Amino acid sequence: MTCSQAARADDYTDLLDILRAKGSLTKGEYGTLLTKHLHHSHPSLDRDDDGPARSARGARGTSESGTGTRYAADMRHARTHDASPDVTPVFVDARDAANNAAASARSAHDSMLAAQQAVHDPGLVHVAKYVPGKGLTFQAGEIAINLSGFVNGFYTYNSPSTGQTVAGGVSTGAGGNKFDASAVRNGLLPAGLITKITTTQEGIDLAAVFGMYPGIDNATNGAFNANTGGSPVGLGTAGLDFRQIYITAGNKKWGTFKVGRDIALFGSDAILFDATLLSVGSTGSNAAPGNTSLGRIGVGYVYADWIPQISYASPVWHGLQGSVGIFQPLDEFNFAGDGSSATSTYHSSPMVQGKFSYDFTAGDLKGRIWAGFLAQHQQRLTSSILAQSTGRGATVEAGEIGTKLSYKGFEGVAYYYRGSGLGTTGLFFDGIAADGRKRDSEGFYVQGAYSVTKRLRLVGSYGVSNLYQGPMELDPDLVKRNESEVGALFYKITDWLQLVGEYAHTESSAHNGNKAKDNSASGGAVLFF
Repeated sequence: MTCSQAARADDYTDLLDILRAKGSLTKGEYGTLLTKHLHHSHPSLDRDDDGPARSARGARGTSESGTGTRYAADMRHARTHDASPDVTPVFVDARDAANNAAASARSAHDSMLAAQQAVHDPGLVHVAKYVPGKGLTFQAGEIAINLSGFVNGFYTYNSPSTGQTVAGGVSTGAGGNKFDASAVRNGLLPAGLITKITTTQEGIDLAAVFGMYPGIDNATNGAFNANTGGSPVGLGTAGLDFRQIYITAGNKKWGTFKVGRDIALFGSDAILFDATLLSVGSTGSNAAPGNTSLGRIGVGYVYADWIPQISYASPVWHGLQGSVGIFQPLDEFNFAGDGSSATSTYHSSPMVQGKFSYDFTAGDLKGRIWAGFLAQHQQRLTSSILAQSTGRGATVEAGEIGTKLSYKGFEGVAYYYRGSGLGTTGLFFDGIAADGRKRDSEGFYVQGAYSVTKRLRLVGSYGVSNLYQGPMELDPDLVKRNESEVGALFYKITDWLQLVGEYAHTESSAHNGNKAKDNSASGGAVLFF
């Protein structure tokens, strides 16, 4: 019994198997060591005669039958590995093999520790697991660098069916145009490449964002910079709209401050929930397309715009959040032309905007409700008709309310705004009459969507923007109403790529009854990463 226990205590067969698997032993070395080990650890089981040893093994019966069977199998295995003719046997004591195995284990442990340290090494860049729609994230120590973006392109055919003068109208037929136009262009979105760098220092979440938005069509100089109508002439170059340059600092407990240029608060949800954000909508200009189309801008909401700001967003409390900020004040702009509206360039105080939102879930129903406001004082208003200052100032005020609801495959959006001096289409476009009096404006849009399958989504929407004349004003050609109907389908090919087909009808009407209409059909693709 003592000999049997000792033999089992000194069994290095498993150790040799491990060394062989790790490549520490050659095929020949393994076979030789295993044969030698088995011979020394079971000498009585290795005799081929019918002598006392074999008889004794038989007398012990089943108590060592397992050992004998294992020994026979290991000997066959050892002879198989020892049959290699091109390897010189190397005789190493099994205890040396054990020491080598221990050293190998220590080496593996040290390698594991080194690998764990490398994960947190600030000099080593790691790639986070990709999540569709969240961009590519690289982790360099405590700093995360996220790259995201999108690219789109559409073929658009636009046909003005009625063309009369409507000053400030968004239909391509305004001004008497009745010429059909084809274009390969961007939609409401240009292309975009956004870089976001984030880290946490002393409990403060910090971020710096740079958003570049180039178009695919030639750019031309104008009041709207890269968003001015394009220039389809040879040797032209595309426009670059650097919309986002800002930093944020804060945390979930205290809220977040933002400093820099980003989308404003008033009207931001209206455009971000607009389905034409991923299509074309009203073309604005199709004969010479610029960076973007209009989508539903001016036919359901006033463009939020990307404005320099210092703003604050509160922590989210049970779905509730508030935001407020001061913004670069913008000039009054005579979009209608011909002296229809007053202008201004003096600003002693900033624009102020704020928004409250509530996000909720009730079973399969998910939704958001929001409300916002805007205020800015316009000073030293001037008129090109009077060729002098009106002697007036005006405080522009506006409010909005909206909701987005989704239930299983259905989704709906409803939005309404009203302003005094706000204008239409863009912030402070034709918001104040030539005599310095404010014009009221209002608008809304409703949108419904249904996901037929996980890939196919159908969308329909209708929107209106109205601009009323000021007190005692008579400007017959001034736009009174812009409206449009849009129907679109979106087919998702992959997590990145979807195809888009769309029809849009846009109509503008003036206070004297003039009308301008156009119809457009668009087809293209959008890729997000």
